[in-house]
Amino acid sequence: MYTNLVPRFIKYVKTETRSDATSKTTPSTPTQIAFAKELKKELEEIGMSDVFHNEENGFVIATLPSNTDKDVRSIGFIAHMDTADFNAVGVNPQFVENYDGQSDIPLDKEGKFKLTVKDFPNLANYKGQTLITTDGSTLLGADDKSGIAEIMTAMEYLVNHPEIKHGKIMVAFGPDEEIGVGADKFNVEEFPVDFAYTMDGGPVGELQFETFSAAQAEISIEGKNVHPGTAKDTMINALQVAIDLHNKLPQDEVPEKTDGYEGFFHLLQLDGVPDEATMTYIIRDHDREKFEARKSLLESIVKEFNDNFGQERVSLNLFDQYYNMREVIEKDMSIIDLVDEAMRNLDIEPNKAPVRGGTDGSKISYMGLPTPNIFAGGENMHGRFEYVAVESMEKATSLIVEIVKLNEEKS
Repeated sequence: MYTNLVPRFIKYVKTETRSDATSKTTPSTPTQIAFAKELKKELEEIGMSDVFHNEENGFVIATLPSNTDKDVRSIGFIAHMDTADFNAVGVNPQFVENYDGQSDIPLDKEGKFKLTVKDFPNLANYKGQTLITTDGSTLLGADDKSGIAEIMTAMEYLVNHPEIKHGKIMVAFGPDEEIGVGADKFNVEEFPVDFAYTMDGGPVGELQFETFSAAQAEISIEGKNVHPGTAKDTMINALQVAIDLHNKLPQDEVPEKTDGYEGFFHLLQLDGVPDEATMTYIIRDHDREKFEARKSLLESIVKEFNDNFGQERVSLNLFDQYYNMREVIEKDMSIIDLVDEAMRNLDIEPNKAPVRGGTDGSKISYMGLPTPNIFAGGENMHGRFEYVAVESMEKATSLIVEIVKLNEEKS
């Protein structure tokens, strides 16, 4: 049914588009710019209209005009071009056909890296399916090139099947989602639809409209380094201050001890010497009040340390990154109901568990365009154990078609 889906996906993942958090440009890497130009060309070739590449923010946008006389709400589909902070050069996809659902899968020829059922029990869900894995040396890139391939293939299918009636559809492929800045410059005026979906979720059935609210804290500590032999009552060891500060935070409210709706403080980085040290935290919570309380707690700890020193030796740069999209989407749950019904029409059981993270939709929703997240099929993203089932990508592609079809029928 979707003969170009898998070849398209393989071509995409072999194109290196890793983003770079240290870059000051948008997009953060030239490979994303090159990939965007290829996607623009492909969108034109499959018959999309008004295709353009915004060089300022890196997004490629295209339109499939309405082919119905009905007054139908317009829909957008969005996916990101970049891959995560793991080797993405020389991606060499491996196919495991008719997987038995219980065997370990060797990735490299030496057998050093394996997908084991013990470590990855979700493998049992893929009995009889065709898996696409890595060769153990890179990530795969299903996050989010499966999403791009699914959107592109669904648009191609709709262009070639005009008997399927639909309203206006727009698509957007953007940069730098993995480093959290891609959607910052998204121009909603260039994407005039009533609502949208990111195709950036995991296994089949995921339908996500609740994310974390997120903040980042950057802490600098000024120590006082003297000879340890004469340090009593004089030395201020910046590293020890960092340890003491960290220990003031709730010790069980960390990623490795939380799940579901539980928030956390996550120490991302600690660098330094006795004379000076720096710390970076991310702060996450689904509940806005608890989120604000977490930020206030960190601010009060920093103030306590400075008060005890009698001077400012600990400085805090605290800033919000994104917010729980539910606060926007719950105002009109019809866009969730639409996907729920479309999934059930395809015998897919919806899974509406909260996202312990964020998506581009988190930011875009607060720009005035409600944008929940739908599964793209990948598992174990961001590393060498990533894989995706061909059948999962086919279901995601069919879901896009069913959503636009159902949206027209219900209008």
